[in-house]
Amino acid sequence: MSASPSLVDMVVTPLGWVGAIAAVTAYAMVTRGRWSGDSLRFQLTNFVGAGLMCLVAAVNGVWPSAVANVVWIVIGGQAIVVLVKARRRRATQAVVVPLEVPATQVRAVDLAA
Repeated sequence: MSASPSLVDMVVTPLGWVGAIAAVTAYAMVTRGRWSGDSLRFQLTNFVGAGLMCLVAAVNGVWPSAVANVVWIVIGGQAIVVLVKARRRRATQAVVVPLEVPATQVRAVDLAA
């Protein structure tokens, strides 16, 4: 007689597989040069992967793995914050480049017309 599947078997374990696939995918994409190690895509994928694998490890009482993933989450979270702040800073620091027009090409414009 087999026991009915538990919540862990039905939900948490598949989420752990998703996390493992995410982490391996992120690593492969950086290793192949398709993603940069300091890209938001890489950091978010790693962050999600670590979070899901941490969930599975904690639910199953595998504390060394859970703690390692918490550290991975903290490092990834900090990297995400730094990247998002840098993006916002770049977006708000628009560079104004003066357009140099020779005086011979400047025409008077009648604004009242």
